Amino acid sequence: MKFICKQSVLNEAVNNVSRAVPVKSPVTSLEGIKMYLDKDRLELTGYDLELGIRTVIEVQSEDHGEFTVNSKLFSEIIRKMPSENVVVEIDEKLKATIKGGDAEYNILALSADDYPSLPDYDTSDSISISQGTLKNMIGQTIFAVSVSDNKPILTGELFDIENGVFNLVAIDGFRLAVRTEKMNTEDKYHFVVKSKALSEISKLLKDDEEKPAMIYVSRKHIAFEIGGYTVISRLLEGEFHNYKGSIPQNHTTEIILSTKDLIASLERCSLLIVEQTKAPVKCSFGDGQVKISCSTSLGKLSDVFNVDITGNKVEIGFNCKYLLDALKAADSDKVKLLLNGGLSPMKMVPVDGDAYTFLVLPVRLKSE
Repeated sequence: MKFICKQSVLNEAVNNVSRAVPVKSPVTSLEGIKMYLDKDRLELTGYDLELGIRTVIEVQSEDHGEFTVNSKLFSEIIRKMPSENVVVEIDEKLKATIKGGDAEYNILALSADDYPSLPDYDTSDSISISQGTLKNMIGQTIFAVSVSDNKPILTGELFDIENGVFNLVAIDGFRLAVRTEKMNTEDKYHFVVKSKALSEISKLLKDDEEKPAMIYVSRKHIAFEIGGYTVISRLLEGEFHNYKGSIPQNHTTEIILSTKDLIASLERCSLLIVEQTKAPVKCSFGDGQVKISCSTSLGKLSDVFNVDITGNKVEIGFNCKYLLDALKAADSDKVKLLLNGGLSPMKMVPVDGDAYTFLVLPVRLKSE
């Protein structure tokens, strides 16, 4: 079988489906990309038994057939091809000849007989959301996903859709992130998607509010259709944390400050914070100012800038990285911090609206 394809088109497709291919697998075929040729249609699939990515591109061919090629090797070959068009030919012994310009590779392909099929999914139950919105929602929450396997359910994000409101939720036990959007649906959904799948989905999504992403939910799997790509992932099973009950409804101190100023101050602190000690950053809010300070074996820092404060003075400690992650995810010029003393979680929200809610647990400060 033989096909001709534009190098740029094939390169993009191969790179994207390769994200679902494991580097090492006891099943050799899973280290490859499955290619199914049907005349002028080439379907490419990568699958690690948990996450699958599939796409179809146009090629020039009159042939039919299927095969797999090693993902890493094939992607490098296509990426380095010098010509606009690439010719791929597979003989009956599964020897693959790949030509581009004056370059010609000969590599071994594998039979696709042992390559597992992607799970089927039902298209009758669907959710539609703009690609730009979903990309933004993932970007503003994925930082709070747990990286520990102690509670596997927290290694994913909760899709909580009810009464026309979509909350995307991540929590790791130290911080919580909720991104909220209104949706034109009265259907109810409650499922958890692995963060690895969401990370790969985010790379495929465009910053475009006009282009839709379709989501199809079944009992054990979820499928996303995004601009010619299908991403299928196994859902996480278990009971997600009651996030709504964790969000404080009252506060005694309200601070509105420049996101840029606080990020800059915390990044100065981070120069002194070593991984072994993870010394907290102390934030003292009062008299229209915030004083940021930290003290480690490497040295000390004290920094001050002006803020708008309403309510009680408060002194509170934070893990520097956790606070930085939330501020960077806010992606706004100013944020509002809501506090209930120095031992309760800090709530971060927009100055206007309710697009996101971030919680960061405090770190108890040592008495000086």
